[in-house]
Amino acid sequence: MDSAHLGHAGDLGSLAHYADPAYYDLTYRERQHDVAYYVSLARSTPDNRVLEYGCGSGRVTLPMAQARVQVTAVDLSAPMLAALGQRLAEVPAQVRERVTVHRADMRVFAASERYSLVIAPFNTVLHLYEPEEMFAFLAQVKKHLSPDGQFVFDVSMPQAQDLSHDPDEVLDADSFIDPTSGIRTGYSERFEYDPIRQLLVVWMQFSPEDGSPGWTVPLAHRQYFPQELKAVLLAAGFRRIEFESDFSSEPPGPHTDSLVVRCQ
Repeated sequence: MDSAHLGHAGDLGSLAHYADPAYYDLTYRERQHDVAYYVSLARSTPDNRVLEYGCGSGRVTLPMAQARVQVTAVDLSAPMLAALGQRLAEVPAQVRERVTVHRADMRVFAASERYSLVIAPFNTVLHLYEPEEMFAFLAQVKKHLSPDGQFVFDVSMPQAQDLSHDPDEVLDADSFIDPTSGIRTGYSERFEYDPIRQLLVVWMQFSPEDGSPGWTVPLAHRQYFPQELKAVLLAAGFRRIEFESDFSSEPPGPHTDSLVVRCQ
């Protein structure tokens, strides 16, 4: 399969990476700076209520709930939400009761409430591959924001080296112990970029060292450049658009990895 078959929200390119929550949680277990950022932001809301798109297995959701924030958590991945349910079952009841979970498509999800803070952490919007999908999502965000509410999300900054790889080049990385099978597994990646659609597909290749069959998982991310994002947000009716670098108060620059976007 090549990237021509990927790139619509809800298809293999957006869901395959999230079909194995145990591997996902292992891979991103040390990614904490964004968690602290969103928890601090959520705690500063006047009503301690947040709408979170792309909640996944609860990497950001649970820390917010543990900080006494009421979270409406939305995601499309059934495996990730099942993992979130298991994690919720293990926390105190008062924490669990602060989280309301919805399995839904973020382009059409509708709640009856408005929020002073809506967030979409860790590249969630990069699974909106077409302009129509992004505008449909932003229209829903606007419906859920209170008059002075704030929409905050982060995306990976497009990197020239990732967009210019030979798609046939295999990049080896460290092996790891698969958290489900317990088998040491080799890992490598291929990067395939479509410059017309601005779609980057990372083909993640897994090779168990015990000789059992390997597998490949595609992760498709739309590459949104900062000024493009600003133009899209303005066209969708958002204002006071601000960019921050890597979950700090610093402006973005040449070495920014995660672009944080705040708007109203």
